[in-house]
Amino acid sequence: MTNLTEQQLVQAYRRMKTIREFEERLHIEIATGQIAGFTHLYAGQEAIAVGVCEHLSDADSIVSTHRGHGHCIAKGADVLKMMKEIWGSTEGTCNGKGGSMHIAEVERGILGANGIVGGGPPIGVGAALASKLKKNNTVALSFGGDGSSNQGTTFEAMNMAVCLKVPKIFVMENNGYSENTGASYSSGGIDIAARAESFGMPVFKADGSDFFSVYDAANKAIEYSRRGDGPSVVYATMMRYFGHFEGDAQLYRAKDEVKNLRETSDCLDNFRTRVSDDKLLDLAVLDAVDDEVLALIEQSVQDAKVAPRGTLADVTKDVYINY
Repeated sequence: MTNLTEQQLVQAYRRMKTIREFEERLHIEIATGQIAGFTHLYAGQEAIAVGVCEHLSDADSIVSTHRGHGHCIAKGADVLKMMKEIWGSTEGTCNGKGGSMHIAEVERGILGANGIVGGGPPIGVGAALASKLKKNNTVALSFGGDGSSNQGTTFEAMNMAVCLKVPKIFVMENNGYSENTGASYSSGGIDIAARAESFGMPVFKADGSDFFSVYDAANKAIEYSRRGDGPSVVYATMMRYFGHFEGDAQLYRAKDEVKNLRETSDCLDNFRTRVSDDKLLDLAVLDAVDDEVLALIEQSVQDAKVAPRGTLADVTKDVYINY
């Protein structure tokens, strides 16, 4: 087992719990009709985002997906500003113009969520190439689901990353359904990890319901890329708890599938059991974190509801950016 300090363990749990409560609350608030646009929830996969991002600093870059809230929170995004962004406030991370699928905080290395399936890997390769040219010992990661593994952009990015030998990590999150089609039907050969290996990259596999499994796999992948050996892959499997998007009827799922997942494969429960059994943390500490996180999420929602919205004068702002 990876040696982590009590402070590191508490931070990892706090971030996983924050992601969970952020998504569970959004699931409730979206039903009120106050939030515009599509929303794709990440609940269930928290251990993947946090297990990976705990190895990163603000100088390292990530590129997220349409299911990006978890990645952003794991990388340290401001939760209050994120919630305001989702509500369309000018005080949001992108001044209310990005919404759920386009949250970014460049100063924290969050280059943006992406509504295009498979759109993140090429951007990540560009960021990794910049890291290599600057020789600053940073890495770039992109997250992608099993659906993105069928996109040509992902394959081209993998090939380019190998050819250029850049410090790029592809994090593949197989949540089983892409949008609403099982991976066993939609993915030829099924073994997504083997596809990545065929480009000449090492693949480090993890149980997506186990923070420690993901943390160890990510550690190996990131160390490999950071020391200049080229790109690598973290491959983790864990089903999402909600539909592809809010409003998805989920007719493709088996009866009680999510109920069983929550009872047997929940990453938060697994974490609590592990640290308790190994006497790494007192569960009372984690109970206190639970209370703090719930208070933070409540504050974020109340603040977002009354935060200022854009006006007609803001329409032409932020259309272009100068570097």
